[in-house]
Amino acid sequence: MQISKTRRGAQNRDKTLRLVINTVRYDPFSYRYPSRRNLVYGSKGMVAASNPLAASAGMEVLKKGGNAVDAAVATASALTVVEPISNGIGSDAFAIIWQDGRLWGLNGSGPAPSSFSIGKFHSLGYRESPPRFGWAASTVPGAPATWEALVSRMGRLPLSESLKPAISYARDGYAVSVNVSRFWKEALKIFSSLSSGAGDAHSGWFAAFCPDGRAPEPGERFRSPGHAYTLETIAAQGVESFYRGEIARKILEFSRRTGGFFTEGDLASFQPEWVEPISLNYRGYDVWELPPNGQGIVALQALGIISGFDFADHDSPAVPHRQIEAIKMAFADALRYVADPRFAEDPTARLLSNEHIKGRRRQIQDIAQDFNAGDPYSGGTVYLSAADADGCMVSYIQSNYRGFGAAVAIPDTGISLNNRAGCFSLDPEHPNALAPGKRPYNTIIPGFISKDGRPIGPFGVMGGYMQPQGHLQVVMNCVDFNMNPQEALDAPRWQWMGGLKVACEPGFENNTVQKLQRMGHEVSCAANPFGFGRGQIIWRTGHGTLVGATEPRTDGCVEAW
Repeated sequence: MQISKTRRGAQNRDKTLRLVINTVRYDPFSYRYPSRRNLVYGSKGMVAASNPLAASAGMEVLKKGGNAVDAAVATASALTVVEPISNGIGSDAFAIIWQDGRLWGLNGSGPAPSSFSIGKFHSLGYRESPPRFGWAASTVPGAPATWEALVSRMGRLPLSESLKPAISYARDGYAVSVNVSRFWKEALKIFSSLSSGAGDAHSGWFAAFCPDGRAPEPGERFRSPGHAYTLETIAAQGVESFYRGEIARKILEFSRRTGGFFTEGDLASFQPEWVEPISLNYRGYDVWELPPNGQGIVALQALGIISGFDFADHDSPAVPHRQIEAIKMAFADALRYVADPRFAEDPTARLLSNEHIKGRRRQIQDIAQDFNAGDPYSGGTVYLSAADADGCMVSYIQSNYRGFGAAVAIPDTGISLNNRAGCFSLDPEHPNALAPGKRPYNTIIPGFISKDGRPIGPFGVMGGYMQPQGHLQVVMNCVDFNMNPQEALDAPRWQWMGGLKVACEPGFENNTVQKLQRMGHEVSCAANPFGFGRGQIIWRTGHGTLVGATEPRTDGCVEAW
């Protein structure tokens, strides 16, 4: 069977090569020279996303009379089709929305199945955390319910209208973008060792995403009829079909047949939660994140620590040194205390208190340190932005967590399940300890900035634990160093990798790298920028218009009207 897939793959590659003989030959993965992007301006609406086709879907819905919420849902659903390497219908999601003169927050992260338990995972051989792949890696998908919650409360159009572009891409096919092709190929290499046969939990992934035994090339048309079926069913029958109806039955049947954990009650009981965003004032600007179980508090605490220092020169080694030290302390605290607030005490007030932040700031020295969690109790994806002419603005993020997720896809549906359960601890004494019905520590964080009670706009940097690190660097680039949104995203980034280890992306000043090394940081220079986050920004200008930016680390695009 595998041999026939390989042969079919070779035949398709030969066919593809024959098709391009009469065109200019080039390498879609080679970019020898620096490329500059200008800011994009618009007045009636704007969508910024990591894929041009998804941004176009959002703009299509805006021009049909939808608002920024409808556009965000159209973009998000399209991203499940055109960027399946990082999100899908089985994803979780979060959103911050400015509407009616205030901010709203929506937590669409799914909980652990009711049959999960630490004892069961220990008996399966998992001691520290759940596995990366398989049913034991998956929590309940939250994205579809999040779409419905957004449009039913804040949108202008029915959900079925916002799903139309995504359905078209899935049914008729779309041209695969460069980075999607790159990461699709990497996923296939990893997943190729997982499947043991046609009846196992991973077989559906290969049938859905590599039906010819290979990953698609850049520019190749890819169709996903199963994905189209699921979206069409949701459009016709509502999200009820996903959690309690026709699609739910397909998920549960595959779960029972292949050793899964999901039950009827796990799906039927899920509802996203409306929450109050949390904020910290940074040099006169209010920076907003969502509360735990998300890690937005890491960015806010780090900004609070940094606010006690003055920075005149972006290129000074003191800037990344202090940023890195602040991020390390904020992560130490968050990874110790952040959990689902329905199961553990919410540490937000304590971690963002002046006393705790000042105490942490005093710990920063001129030499790199490895920090443990502080004691606040002693006395411490895909990302998109959308905006419309009436002032509604959306910061939205959606993720399978790591790549294609758990490598479990429900047959004939295009649903690739997340592997978010990997964020749980299997230490029963930890606040983030796995428990049935509990949401894990979640890495995806949408951001928003306002000033004096007026919205500036959404921003975000996707990419696992890089996200709060990207938020810190982008906010400081804009506020401390007066960079425009495009500059703020383009600027070379660092990433803390654990302990004293720091990675710097291409373009980082060699002199700065050397000085950081002398300060005790174990710095490595990355060969490519793919691990340093991918961001979008939309802000309202002083003229009442919109300005948007995306970045070359992704296939991103800003659509303006």
